[in-house]
Amino acid sequence: MKQILSYGLMLSLAISTTSCATILTGTKDKISFTSTPEGAKVFHKGVEKCTTPCETEIPRSLSKQTVTFAKEGYASQEVKLTKTFNAVSLVNILIGGAIGVGIDAATGSLTKYSPKSVTAELVTK
Repeated sequence: MKQILSYGLMLSLAISTTSCATILTGTKDKISFTSTPEGAKVFHKGVEKCTTPCETEIPRSLSKQTVTFAKEGYASQEVKLTKTFNAVSLVNILIGGAIGVGIDAATGSLTKYSPKSVTAELVTK
């Protein structure tokens, strides 16, 4: 019985030290959106997130992420969200091992959006 508890404790400890970036920094980033003119709708993956000026959470992902600004009477503008390496992920490389890095990669937490604000200049049609 003591051996089972010991293995259970070791497993719990191992799991709790993995995926540090996911646990410590989450899987989403708050990004501010502005546009000229104001009042443009911001879409991410076809879903309306907010109307400028605004701030909303965008899920992290290792794949290319874009948002689209749209306002009636103006041409829509697609903007690529830029990402940087999330330094908290280094803890997984040193301590957590492959499982932690795998979890962070699956949740997109290996990267974070930077800058945290996006501006679009819309052009009339």
